[in-house]
Amino acid sequence: MKESDVPVVENDIPVVGSEPIELGNEFTRVVVERVRTRNGTRLRISVPASGREISLCPLELESLTWQDPEFFTSLLATPFGPEDPP
Repeated sequence: MKESDVPVVENDIPVVGSEPIELGNEFTRVVVERVRTRNGTRLRISVPASGREISLCPLELESLTWQDPEFFTSLLATPFGPEDPP
């Protein structure tokens, strides 16, 4: 894919689209798409069921490769953040 094929995003709304990638299993479904913003190309990951999304720059994506599987396991222990003490 050429840089010119990347969707342009204005106010987080894709202007020119490309085929998003949908991944899912019995627990969730996510949509991944490459977008161009004023700050460069990002990978946007969204969860249609919850309406949550995040756009990650190349360095943020690379930082995921620095993690071991236990890091992701710990994230799933409290997927919506730390719980408030009782």
